[in-house]
Amino acid sequence: MSNSSHIEQNFSMIFKFEPIYQERVWGGQLLRTKLQRNIPRNVKIGESWDLVDRDDINSILLHPLKKSQSLRSLIQENPRLMMGPNWLSDQKFPILVKWLDCTERLSLQVHPPKQIAQKLSGEPKTENWYIAHTTNKAGLFVGFKKGTTKYNFRKAIENGSAENCCHRISSKEGESILIESGRIHAIDSGNLILEIQQNSDTTFRVFDWDRNGLNGIPRELHIDKSMQSIDFNDYEPSTLKTTTNLKSQVLADCNEFRIRKFNLINGEKIQLKDRNSDCSIIHLISGRVNVGKEKIEVGEHGLSPFSAECTIKATHNSTLLVTDRFNKPT
Repeated sequence: MSNSSHIEQNFSMIFKFEPIYQERVWGGQLLRTKLQRNIPRNVKIGESWDLVDRDDINSILLHPLKKSQSLRSLIQENPRLMMGPNWLSDQKFPILVKWLDCTERLSLQVHPPKQIAQKLSGEPKTENWYIAHTTNKAGLFVGFKKGTTKYNFRKAIENGSAENCCHRISSKEGESILIESGRIHAIDSGNLILEIQQNSDTTFRVFDWDRNGLNGIPRELHIDKSMQSIDFNDYEPSTLKTTTNLKSQVLADCNEFRIRKFNLINGEKIQLKDRNSDCSIIHLISGRVNVGKEKIEVGEHGLSPFSAECTIKATHNSTLLVTDRFNKPT
């Protein structure tokens, strides 16, 4: 077999990556109890970065083609096979996938829109939250209550009552919501969330509920940058209610990505894509599926490169999300 044929054969599979765990003041143990992750006990693990291509942090293959093969090196060495014919080898993978254990409330925050991000030396970040598990009192802060203005929100920040201006909704398992750049938001306590986002790590904190960080010192706030970034016409959005009765459902379709939800019965197959048509990420919410000889378990993700055909077979009744339409050259 020629070297080029061997490479093509390797890229007919899906790729799975090692999770990278992040301690957070608002984290807990849900990744262990709900996803059976082997995380340290008595440590507040708030985030699992399961697919990431950043300068300072990069996903490593679970079954590497060679020792310590990273997502970055896969793309650099094989941009066409991974992402498509027009992808440049120095372009980063455009999606970052995280599991969030929001045992406690996250900060009230905003991600800057593209035109503002450039001015503030940051990156835009549009993200989608899929709610995988909740407690009875779980909720989300998204957008403002009707009538809130920039002026009275700034006053509320100064007197410690910012929460009163923000729109809070209860959150339930199976719901989804798109958080576009510019939307004020916070994840309240009691949520396990699959976050699928632009590859960005720019967050401006508006308010942090007067608590200290892991080091015992209050975390930095970015009020002036936040006020420049917030969409003050974003009033009282709602979550998208999903169901297991539909075979497929679109959760998000924006400039940055598309996310669909699929519900499969045991033994059912779907052909997700043909060869040389798209790069896609499979996220398993429940059940178990196979892609070729590779198994995907609950909480895992499989990256199907541009060059690969992808057929998914459920080996249990299964629910999965698929992220695609993100491999557009910048």
